[in-house]
Amino acid sequence: MQKTLWIAIALALGASSAQAADPPGTRRVAAGSGAALSDWDFRVGRLEAQGELRLRQSRADELMPGRVHERFAQLHRGVPVWGGELVRQRTEAETISVFGTFYEGIELDVAPKLGARDAEAAIAARGLVLPVGEAPVLTVLPRESGYALAWRAEAHTTGDGGFDIRMLFLDAISGETLFEYSNLQWQSAVGNGTGVLSDPKKMSVLSGSGGFLADDQLRPPRLRTFDMRGNLGRTLQFLNGQVALGQSDLAADADNVWTDGAVVDAHAYAGYTYDYLYKRFGRRGLDDQNGRILSLVHPVNRSDIFGYSDSVISTFYLNAFYCCDGIMVYGEGLPSNLQLTTGQRVNYWSAALDVVAHELAHGVTDFTSALIYFGEPGALNESFSDIIAAGAEFFHQEAGSGLLRADWLLAEDAITPGGIRSMANPAAYGDPDHYSVRFTGSEDNGGVHINSGIPNHAFYLAIEGGRNRVSGLSVTGVGLANREQVEKVFFRAFTAMLPPSADFAAARAATLQSARDLYGAGSNVERAIRDAWTAVGVQ
Repeated sequence: MQKTLWIAIALALGASSAQAADPPGTRRVAAGSGAALSDWDFRVGRLEAQGELRLRQSRADELMPGRVHERFAQLHRGVPVWGGELVRQRTEAETISVFGTFYEGIELDVAPKLGARDAEAAIAARGLVLPVGEAPVLTVLPRESGYALAWRAEAHTTGDGGFDIRMLFLDAISGETLFEYSNLQWQSAVGNGTGVLSDPKKMSVLSGSGGFLADDQLRPPRLRTFDMRGNLGRTLQFLNGQVALGQSDLAADADNVWTDGAVVDAHAYAGYTYDYLYKRFGRRGLDDQNGRILSLVHPVNRSDIFGYSDSVISTFYLNAFYCCDGIMVYGEGLPSNLQLTTGQRVNYWSAALDVVAHELAHGVTDFTSALIYFGEPGALNESFSDIIAAGAEFFHQEAGSGLLRADWLLAEDAITPGGIRSMANPAAYGDPDHYSVRFTGSEDNGGVHINSGIPNHAFYLAIEGGRNRVSGLSVTGVGLANREQVEKVFFRAFTAMLPPSADFAAARAATLQSARDLYGAGSNVERAIRDAWTAVGVQ
């Protein structure tokens, strides 16, 4: 009888403090026309002149020439307000829309009693480490009762061989932890390679005197795949910024006939995702400037699984995650004689194109809307990654069921049978498909993976159509052949128009504005997206 590993897939690590409700004076802005648009356009200009807004990014619209999206970060007496941001869409002649979150009436002294060094000491006392070159940032933290002055920092775990990224907010007066959550976002020669599922792939690699290296020479970014050869210590040192990876760490092959499936899939699928982003949306990589894309495979050895803690197993065997700055880590999966309590087997995580695309999409989010990885904005963050994952599958693979086919399941080529989520039927995996049944607890960072089922299902209905099981409402989608229209609408809204603290209602408003911008008011695309959001209970 086969052994069973009595652990489930860990989709979020560590305990999270429950995020409080919005404080008084919170303004959720969704202005696309009329007096509201004129008012907020004027206010953006006035607040910028007064130093309460600072332009942090201005990007040309990748899908609509002549449009520009400006992101204004909110400041209180020069200190950034966490989650406060307004996004203005403009042409040379006029303002088209303003979306975002703005906190009015902040009355807070911004002189801390504890300095950055005190915050660093508190972080170190918890066994956490700041990446090299990083320091705490003084921040205004919105809370239900008002506002607090806090030191904000992303710190890495160092204990028991595991890895996590903790977003911490330490009270700048008392030093207590006000709020924290995990920010670990999980999910030129040409050679021939064989993937994990025995499918052939082309490998864009670097030729040298000693053989061939997994360093893509055909695409603009530095797209490289590193074989960590089961060396967890070196993997952690790199993720914590303590060492740099060099040429000797790159996956290598002597004859350019690549047989390590985990390496082949991670490298090839990163290229596939880059191609999808560029060909579908005109985006040049994660940061739109062809920044690096680094993939790490084999962070542990499968045969060593029983020598590691649950934390290591859940992170480096049963997970794939986007770390930061273009770095993806793909878990090792389980030995063939082990399975999950669901009866599923776990292969190398890089075996699934949608897993690779999902993780890379987290990088796109980091460089654009920077959706906060907690609660509803965190669920939108996860949903956007699932949307890109599904889009990449349908772009590169034939539609159908089974391995290496494009469908509405997530990770089905790595977790067999069935994957881990369904956009067509979230409830089949225990995820909500309607806002009325959303998860309201603190686990999973406030349900970032769980509640992603709601916007996921809206995206699916807008394309495929169908009936929501909770509301009973039916949607006429644009059809799979026209999925590009809905993909562009959601991509544009999620990357160019949403603020970091966007909720589901903001996502509805932004996608409808994006649909009107791209395809016109009253278009079939706008109607399908409107009806889909309504069907899943988001108004």
